[in-house]
Amino acid sequence: MSEDGINTEEYPTEIHDYLAAFEKSLGSVDEMLKTMMSVSRSELLQKLEPLEQAKLDLVSVYTLNSMFWVYLATQGINPKEHPVKQELERIRTYMNKVKEIADKKKASKLDKGAASRFVRNALWEPNAENEHTSKTPAKGKKRK
Repeated sequence: MSEDGINTEEYPTEIHDYLAAFEKSLGSVDEMLKTMMSVSRSELLQKLEPLEQAKLDLVSVYTLNSMFWVYLATQGINPKEHPVKQELERIRTYMNKVKEIADKKKASKLDKGAASRFVRNALWEPNAENEHTSKTPAKGKKRK
């Protein structure tokens, strides 16, 4: 047995580093799940705004389906041919919609008053002298 408790004679030695990294990742996921499960869902949702609630729900369901994808792969089932693939795509679609909504909230809003002042001040306004001369008809031949 090696130092991390895995018998290297059961699998090819070339993949030992990959398996060790996978085991470490599983430990991280386990810790996050324990942290998330320590707080009741209703208590957690009360603290969040509706958009944040949607994000939490989407991340949770995406994580669960991703874990099922990995489970299928470990059982020798091709997850690309399983309905879980369509479910993950559906969830990604909703994640993109939530992202669009969040981006719209962050986008700057048009201040109509400031815009009209900006345009009004940027336009040329004739002064009183120019107004008087422009009101008198030009001398010369009139067109028919």
